[in-house]
Amino acid sequence: MADKQNTMVCVTQQKTCERLIRKGAEIRDEMGGKLLVIHVTPNSLQVLGNYHQPEALDYLYEISKAMSAEMTVIRSKDTIDTLEEFARKNNVSTVVLGESLRPSKENTIVSDLQKRLGRNIAIKIVPV
Repeated sequence: MADKQNTMVCVTQQKTCERLIRKGAEIRDEMGGKLLVIHVTPNSLQVLGNYHQPEALDYLYEISKAMSAEMTVIRSKDTIDTLEEFARKNNVSTVVLGESLRPSKENTIVSDLQKRLGRNIAIKIVPV
């Protein structure tokens, strides 16, 4: 019997990312495995003194806890590398991302992540 595959939800510092965590919980409930919520913040981003980010991340942490998910916040200069490494290290089979409001030419996170992870890891985009 194969190991259970985990679901990774990528969130930003916005409370609206709650919908992504809930979608990830649905997928986890169907497939089994763990629900892993991750937020990657740039090394240069000032967290102290930014009153909205800690509040939103605290909110998302509480939602994650309520959904029996593990939430991780990582500082990194390369978001794609960090997400790829986290997905591989944690046996992720599905990645949940929010739909971007930017034109597709400007939003390369989805395509870059898909190229790096390959076809064995599904990427689910949750509409706004």
